[in-house]
Amino acid sequence: MHDAQPHVGLVSLVGAGPGDPGLLTLKGRQRLAEADVVIYDYLAPPALLEHCRPDAERIYVGKQAGRHTLTQDEINALLIEHARAGRRVVRLKGGDPYVFGRGGEEAEALQAAGVPWEVVPGVTAGVAVPAYAGIPVTHRALASTVAFVTGHEDPTKPESAIDWSRLATAVDTLVLYMGVGNLAAIAAQLIAHGRAPDTPVAVIRWGTTPEQTTVTATLATVAEAVARAGLKPPALTVVGEVVRLRERLRWFDAAPLWGRRIIVTRAREQASALIERLQALGAQPIEYPVIAFAPPEDWAPLDAALRRLDAFDWVIFTSANGVRFTLERMAALGIDARALARCRLGAIGPATAAALAQAGLRADFVPSEFVAEAVVAEIGEVRGRRMLLPRADIAREALVEGLSARGAQVEQVVAYRTVLQTAADDAADDRVVALLRAGAIDAITFTSSSTVSNFLERLARSGVTPDEARRLLAAPVVAAIGPITARRAREAGLPVTVVAERYTLDGLVEALLAAMGASTAAPR
Repeated sequence: MHDAQPHVGLVSLVGAGPGDPGLLTLKGRQRLAEADVVIYDYLAPPALLEHCRPDAERIYVGKQAGRHTLTQDEINALLIEHARAGRRVVRLKGGDPYVFGRGGEEAEALQAAGVPWEVVPGVTAGVAVPAYAGIPVTHRALASTVAFVTGHEDPTKPESAIDWSRLATAVDTLVLYMGVGNLAAIAAQLIAHGRAPDTPVAVIRWGTTPEQTTVTATLATVAEAVARAGLKPPALTVVGEVVRLRERLRWFDAAPLWGRRIIVTRAREQASALIERLQALGAQPIEYPVIAFAPPEDWAPLDAALRRLDAFDWVIFTSANGVRFTLERMAALGIDARALARCRLGAIGPATAAALAQAGLRADFVPSEFVAEAVVAEIGEVRGRRMLLPRADIAREALVEGLSARGAQVEQVVAYRTVLQTAADDAADDRVVALLRAGAIDAITFTSSSTVSNFLERLARSGVTPDEARRLLAAPVVAAIGPITARRAREAGLPVTVVAERYTLDGLVEALLAAMGASTAAPR
């Protein structure tokens, strides 16, 4: 790294890994969190930008075949310009910066300009992509040597720098980067220089991501097989006997929900848990939040109830959001959470109980079924008991009515509102509608009645009529987290395929697995 100059920032050449956002290194994540400017490539996973500060400037400089946002010289100049302005710059590059990533050229330019720089290596596609396809690049019985080769050399070179006559048989495993367009010529060169025509070959597109596609063939047939499959860049090619191991070691694209596109309609701040479960099972979750949560229009009723918590025998929470908004409001009012110790606490289900536990509070009661009717039936003697229900503005009346009918003195207050989540632009709506119209959605998940209503509202705002909505939603698996959500979906004319037996995210995922004909084996 070059000695720092006064007021000059630092450029970090960070390897983003091969596609799976989870393969970013810890140091790479740290540098993204510190950056003032992030200059990123086509192959850098967009999800990694979530590690950036909200105020960080993001600059896309992606390069695809025939389409360059900026030339390499312009990228170098951009790095130098921002660093000289005193900014911390991350140059986020797919894979590893120094493995066919032109990181060496950028480092040379920074060094020549006197700009401080460093390299944060990344997981290179040449090792990770074959591994995700079930192919180890070395194997004690099959391959002791491996070579990484570019299949797309600098077009300004007068002649190829690759000596195929020596490389063809010099190593056991060949890993070719960016070689799909030249595959026929490369295969011909390898065969002409001694590699057996029946040598197994795998071509892997978008490796380590849910879009991963793998074509296996031989050197003699691979170009035709790839053309027949319509495989386009970005793709990586593995040549060698280790490719045969894919049949036994395939794991990533053998997951039970592999490749299934599943719409997740849950609120953005709550969607991650369901998305992570689906991704672990190989699905392609499409995050499409249709609800959001907002404070009450008037805090006064909740404030008044919280200031006299000692007047209540029970506080019953019907959602994790109810817990969050109530505790946040208590903190804003200067009311210690220990004030709840005077009351018994009820939670409608395990997620709500977990939200209480995170605040150091234990639920005294959780029903066996996570619906209002079970609370009423199982809570025990309530006659004369004073009960506070901090709830959503659109909550069902079954709980209030049922407890009141049993003689409880029930006071319900709005702790938060459930509102329609609209897209920041039309792109998200357009994408979902296009996928539905193309028959490319395998399942849609609904986790509350409001997700059903708001999903249909979003479709309507995108020009989808009620009749078309019913047609479009007839093909995918429609999955509801419980009977109340399922009832709302059926009232809207949706053919509910799946109702979770356990009204939790785990129960919803189990029901999806069963309905889609997948194994209930543990996620790989």
